[in-house]
Amino acid sequence: MTSQHSTTQHSTTRHATIRTESRIIVAASIDTVWAYLCDVARWAEWAPTVLDCRIRDGGPLRSGAWVDQRARDLGWNHHRSERVTAVDAPHSMAFAGTMGTSVARWGMEFSAVGGTGTAAMMWVEVDIANVMRVYPARSLRAQIQRVSDLEMAGIRAAVEADVHAGAGWR
Repeated sequence: MTSQHSTTQHSTTRHATIRTESRIIVAASIDTVWAYLCDVARWAEWAPTVLDCRIRDGGPLRSGAWVDQRARDLGWNHHRSERVTAVDAPHSMAFAGTMGTSVARWGMEFSAVGGTGTAAMMWVEVDIANVMRVYPARSLRAQIQRVSDLEMAGIRAAVEADVHAGAGWR
């Protein structure tokens, strides 16, 4: 897996923001990768905490829509929702929600590589607040990075398996 990680921490008087990035190259066209990620019903294939996912009220992935999930974190099942904050097909998508008691944002950016590949980057930002401030920022950042890396590997494996099976999103 081609991967590059970077993390930063920004401090303000109220909170610290943790940011992580994970990068991979997917052996599929940007349109194929984009179509796969827009199919939120398939997010459980690559996101280890997602059990079920759908766009509230149906329709396509679009800015302003809500993505509702049934998730399993830290041993308990719960529901969570994320607002789609940006969609620029087929180059980027972004979401806002919460992680624990903190505000979180995440997104993905895509660019074509050659004629048949896609460079994909997932970023996650968490504004550490409230009770989450007692969790060491370095440990939280490492946990977020680990999950993001797993998710990116899962995306690549699923998309490439679809393409190799002839079932890709052409």
